[in-house]
Amino acid sequence: MKVVFVCTGNVCRSPMGELLLPHYMPDLEADSAGTRGLDAHEIAPNSAKLLAAHGIDAKQFRSKRITPQLANSSGLILCFEHEQRKEIAVIAPTAACRTFLINDFANMCAYCKEQGYMDGDTREERLESVIDNASMIRPMIPDTANIEDPMGKDYAVYERSYQEICKALQTIADTTTR
Repeated sequence: MKVVFVCTGNVCRSPMGELLLPHYMPDLEADSAGTRGLDAHEIAPNSAKLLAAHGIDAKQFRSKRITPQLANSSGLILCFEHEQRKEIAVIAPTAACRTFLINDFANMCAYCKEQGYMDGDTREERLESVIDNASMIRPMIPDTANIEDPMGKDYAVYERSYQEICKALQTIADTTTR
């Protein structure tokens, strides 16, 4: 399954998601883009610094903009702000049912695991069961806040965003492992 992380510029949060995913779920394919992606831009220096501190090299990363083709070829799209989710629904309407805020999706995975709604022998099948049950369980999940865009802000904001992404990925990984 291809998981696409989408933020605004594809230089801070979504590259962190893309580059962190293999450390939590190596059986999934990762990609990222931005709703207003800067074409071929390097990752933000503070995002690169955070990743490097955890042994992840981001030197080869280059940003891109989300396209209908990329959205439609993904099995799951994880974004960081409510507005991004709305923009993806406009860009690729058929992908909207597979598009979630990362924290919402982590909470849905935890809820499905806890309630016995998660099925499947593989992680991909278990993730698909969460996606399939999303409309039924969404009302049971508390609203989550956006993960703040750290662009142009203090290093501490990058650290908070990084920690929130890691926490969500850990929850998704833990709840979809047999």
